[in-house]
Amino acid sequence: MEVINTIGRRKAAVARIYLSDGKGQITINKKDYKEYFPKETLQYVVEQPLKLAEVHGKYDIKVNLDGGGFKGQAEALRLAISRALVKIDPEVKPLLKTQGLLTRDPREVERKKPGQPKARKKFQFSKR
Repeated sequence: MEVINTIGRRKAAVARIYLSDGKGQITINKKDYKEYFPKETLQYVVEQPLKLAEVHGKYDIKVNLDGGGFKGQAEALRLAISRALVKIDPEVKPLLKTQGLLTRDPREVERKKPGQPKARKKFQFSKR
């Protein structure tokens, strides 16, 4: 099997992955994913598409993660893995789609406007 290359994005995070046959190693920026994401909830988010498609421990994944925070990075990685699994086996697409793993979450931070303390918050109005 040739190496499959996909990309996933969430907020400001970008995950580029290279998926190939192997023993189930996930390496993020030259670290093991359990070392990179110490929280178990984030590890679960990363493993979710692999467990749903029942291919956990079958592929090696090399990841370049950039930008954003931990949660955004984990969800960007989840999207990239889901897209790669669909490229390998299109039959898992309906299963992943019903769980919402193939949808790119479009929510981004709104920019701060001039003359305001934040994006939507206004300074206190004084009548007199």
